[in-house]
Amino acid sequence: MSERNTPDSPDEVGLLEGIATTRAIRRYLPEPIPEEHLRDILFAATRAPSGSNRQPFRFMVFTDSEKSREVKSLIARGAQQLWNNKRTADGYEQGSGVQDDSPKARMARTMQQYVDNFASVPVLVLACLERYRAPTPTEGASVYPACQNILLAARALGYGGVLTGFQSYVEQDLRTMLDIPESVFLAATLTLGKPMGNHGPVRRVPMNELVYGDTWGKGASWAIDPAGTATLKGRFT
Repeated sequence: MSERNTPDSPDEVGLLEGIATTRAIRRYLPEPIPEEHLRDILFAATRAPSGSNRQPFRFMVFTDSEKSREVKSLIARGAQQLWNNKRTADGYEQGSGVQDDSPKARMARTMQQYVDNFASVPVLVLACLERYRAPTPTEGASVYPACQNILLAARALGYGGVLTGFQSYVEQDLRTMLDIPESVFLAATLTLGKPMGNHGPVRRVPMNELVYGDTWGKGASWAIDPAGTATLKGRFT
């Protein structure tokens, strides 16, 4: 008998379509994610590659328990602090940010809504890494692929999410609340839920501006977006 390596829940989208339509989802309907779907989403995370196949990633999942609500409220404070700092540092209220319909202004509104409602997200996942050696610049390579698997699996099952670093602003309080050892790297916070809106299309800079051939800065001749691809119009200025 062959090894079973697939979850029970049926995919709603194919792999390549999922990659092309998995964007940051920051607004959620007030609906829980069933445990069987959470199981399949986190199963996908545990299938991710890691250095020497050590699988040092660990995930804490918070839904609607009393402690989960406390954790969400705590990280919400970090979210609001980070966004307030970023809004000022990145000049979101300057340049094109003063134009109501600019990408910059739309992003500012989206982020404000997100952090204001962060404590009520349906599911919060704290992605961690159990260190087996001193911190290195490359250790994220053993946890972030698993985070991307979470987002892709959520997309396949009709949910959406986004990866953030909000936990870093309340890290010590979080460690105390959850008894997390100092040897554990708190890598990311992901929020998940049923989207309040649609998944796509993903708008990005044209592929030819990002994928070079053998000359730096020169787009590869074959790096052409598929017909009908939505592109990002206007950069943040």
